[in-house]
Amino acid sequence: MNKRRIVGLLCVLTVVAAAALASWVAGSRIESPAEAAARTAPPEPSPILVPVEKRVLSSYVVTRGTGRFGLPQSISIAPSALKPGAGLITTLPRINTQVKEGDSLLTTSGRPVLVLEGKLPAYRDLVLGLSGTDVRQLEEALQRLGFDPGPIDGFYDGQTSAAAEKWYESGEWEPFGPTPDQLAKVRAVELELAHATKAKLAADGTLAAAGVIVEAARAKAEHASRVAAIDLAIKNADKEHLLLGSVNEVPLAVQTARAKAEHANAAARADISAKIAERALIVLDPTQTRTARTAANAHLEVARAAALNTRLEGELVIRTAKRDANMAAGQHELAEAAIKSASLEGEVTIQTAIETQKIATLEAEFAAKETARLQANLERVKSKLGVQVPIDEVVFIPSLPVRVEEVMAIVGDPASGPVLSVTDNQLSIDSSLALDVASLVKPGMEVVIDERALGIKTKGVVERVAEAPGTNGVDGYHFYLLVSLGETMQPLNGVSLRLTIPIESTKGEVTAVPLSAVSLAADGSSRVQISRAGKLQYVTVEPGLTADGYVEVAAVDGEIASGDEVVIGY
Repeated sequence: MNKRRIVGLLCVLTVVAAAALASWVAGSRIESPAEAAARTAPPEPSPILVPVEKRVLSSYVVTRGTGRFGLPQSISIAPSALKPGAGLITTLPRINTQVKEGDSLLTTSGRPVLVLEGKLPAYRDLVLGLSGTDVRQLEEALQRLGFDPGPIDGFYDGQTSAAAEKWYESGEWEPFGPTPDQLAKVRAVELELAHATKAKLAADGTLAAAGVIVEAARAKAEHASRVAAIDLAIKNADKEHLLLGSVNEVPLAVQTARAKAEHANAAARADISAKIAERALIVLDPTQTRTARTAANAHLEVARAAALNTRLEGELVIRTAKRDANMAAGQHELAEAAIKSASLEGEVTIQTAIETQKIATLEAEFAAKETARLQANLERVKSKLGVQVPIDEVVFIPSLPVRVEEVMAIVGDPASGPVLSVTDNQLSIDSSLALDVASLVKPGMEVVIDERALGIKTKGVVERVAEAPGTNGVDGYHFYLLVSLGETMQPLNGVSLRLTIPIESTKGEVTAVPLSAVSLAADGSSRVQISRAGKLQYVTVEPGLTADGYVEVAAVDGEIASGDEVVIGY
């Protein structure tokens, strides 16, 4: 009984408690209109304040790229004109072989293919006497390798040849000396020079003889002129002698001849008269013998014959005198003509000798020039007999050292055309830039390269930004970006890397506030709201660089300093 009462009492109490709780809950949910209005009214606004900071602001462009070695450079071998034909490849390097300046890259028919640094590729055999940029590259390389080529003047001279010889010998290679064709050319020029020297000596002798001939012609012409002048003088004297004293147009010589003839005739007649008288005395003298009479008659006949002879001779002398007198003027004219003829003939002879001398002079000059030309040619071809560098034994590469990227030939192939390719050890990164930031990135900018998962962090430089989007394998919404790195031992070839490029920096700490703290006033100026001593006031500012959600500010009207609090919202 007691237990039932107790249970009943507990039940009643439970019901009463539940009813009281229900009444309280219902009462708590009932509110008055005043309470409802108070509950729905807006709270009192309060500003959100952040401090003004002193900080360095920097703006960045972040992108990703893939590392690679430099673009492969093909190594080709061109045939040398110094050799009869292309050789055969006898040794080749392994892939990834490191090649530095002065090393032998491969061999052809036992000859080396040596590597030098230079932007201009080898395009001709380098021999003595040549000049040009390729020769200057060779000289600079020899100097870097420690072989003195003399002045770096781009001229392949004896000093360059000696340096190339030492370079070959330092690698225990046989220097490439004169070829059989070059030696044969020297011998041919020497033979030509010998013939030209003989011709020059002959021409010099002919020229000397021509000078003597000219002098002889002048002497001969002068002698002939003098002889003609003497003959003219004689003829003139004869003319004057024969024509002197003419009387009644009878020359004195004729008169003299006549007088002489008459005198001789008179003498002859007188002799006849004497012989007649002698004969008469003998004939009339009876004592005279017949022989005496005969002799007297003979003497008379002889006298008469002598008289006839004298008369005839006198006539001949007269006729001769007349003839000489008549011919004297003609002989004088002939003598004058002979002087002119001798003068003209002398001039012709002298002129002929002078022309001959001129020809001999020209021939001597030509022979001298030909000899000098051949002498210079001999010196030139001899100057090429030193050590030379064939085109198939040297490779110029813009940057060294390099690594062998690919071998395209095999041992035994002809040494001609592309045989292998190399790349430099400098890594490059291929990347891209979005259209909106590409114009901010310029060649020469520093790039921070990192990949935390691989523990990689290094620096590079912007090498190139494409001028138009969609080039070098990137899509039309991006610009191609090339970043170069220095030599590094980190295995970055083919690795995806993060690139961070600082665009702008304040170069030091500046006063900075969050971007949301800056607002525009009605006049368009920028301002921030500062809380000081529990009061808010506006300060006009000049905004600067914006980066990382902050903006550089400088007070224009009022003051703003580190530690001030600015309103960024309510």
